[in-house]
Amino acid sequence: MIRARIQLALIHMAVAMTLVPINSTLNRVMIKELALSATLVSILASLPYIFSPIQVWIGSYSDRHPLWGWRRTPYIALGLLLCAGGVMLAPQAVYHLADWGWWGYVLSFGVFAAWGMGFNVASVSYLSLASELSGEKGRSRTVSVMWFVMITGIILTAATLSRLLREYSPQQLQIAFEWVALTALALGLLGLVGLEPRQAARSDGPAPSRTGWNSLLRGVLRSPQARHFFFYLIVLLAAILGQDVLLEPFGGEAFGLSVSATTRITSIWGGTFLIALLAAGFFERRLGKLRLAKISAWVAAAGFALIVGSGLIHQSGVFYAGVVILGFGTGLSTVANLSLMFDMTTHQVGLFIGAWGVADALARGVGTLMSGVVRDVVSAVLGQALSGYLVVFSLQGLMLLVSWWMLGRVDVQLFREQTELSIGERAALVNEAS
Repeated sequence: MIRARIQLALIHMAVAMTLVPINSTLNRVMIKELALSATLVSILASLPYIFSPIQVWIGSYSDRHPLWGWRRTPYIALGLLLCAGGVMLAPQAVYHLADWGWWGYVLSFGVFAAWGMGFNVASVSYLSLASELSGEKGRSRTVSVMWFVMITGIILTAATLSRLLREYSPQQLQIAFEWVALTALALGLLGLVGLEPRQAARSDGPAPSRTGWNSLLRGVLRSPQARHFFFYLIVLLAAILGQDVLLEPFGGEAFGLSVSATTRITSIWGGTFLIALLAAGFFERRLGKLRLAKISAWVAAAGFALIVGSGLIHQSGVFYAGVVILGFGTGLSTVANLSLMFDMTTHQVGLFIGAWGVADALARGVGTLMSGVVRDVVSAVLGQALSGYLVVFSLQGLMLLVSWWMLGRVDVQLFREQTELSIGERAALVNEAS
């Protein structure tokens, strides 16, 4: 199982590697160097989350339609190819936006859509395979290994991109993106070799059905506590992850940082995030998961406050300090809220885990779109680009404080009482969610 975990982690890392050039470096180039609308950039960057409902259909389809004796491997390979292809073509697409008019927008949307589709196809397929290979007892360890390797891969990818882009030019950007795409594809395919037993794809009976998004939401929203936790996750994650599309362009706008320097921001953020993940277990044992979740919201809000302050006083050192604290708060929040999520997942495991996945996708999409739209509107109204960034980061810090207030109303024991069902109701929901 150790070899399987390492291979699964390689696939997870490969898909995550393609996020770095698309969601970090290219965002900066599009907004700062090409002066494109942040709203347009946020729409393109949010396509994986807009397309995320298709994961239910993709997962269900692959359950029932194995190819050449494998249920997951061909779909993972297809997703990897789409991700890598999207990364390789993305620079060419955005550089032709101005030259080709509407055709440039169509091309860019198509490239980003291919990458977003690949992200979803690969993700649902390798997560399904990880669940099948690990079994119930081994899932937590498998997830831990996959998460650790993924964050490490993101850090190394950002650091390598920063070195490749010390002398920025469109040609050098294309070379750097091709390097990331080919490396990610090679690592992903290496992880796939011999991972899924061919006979595992054969089934004597029909594959289990998957719960659609509408069914997930109906099942969760019937419980007041589950409903409250669902919206708490959306507010929290939209605030803490919505900055992704603007942090690097802000570094270039406020401090004149080069493309290489702003790309390095992802490494700094990822490094402190990883340290927080390793330290979170220590804090959780002493503080408790609920208290740690509340503290992490304040830590991340402090990071946003420093980032906003850095723009007001034009001090890049304060900006980097804010990035470090934001990364640390995000790591603590991830561990604490994952623990809370599992506490808020009772008998109906498939139902609630799926619902929390819905909340995550909605939050990422809403947060990304909100960042781009608010930045453009405020910048247009005030006539200063920097003001738009500062308002967005201030708003996200305020949302974290709102999530802290919402968390105070979460009661795990009350949730369990509200989701206690009759035997008949329980059997019906388990059948629906399995």
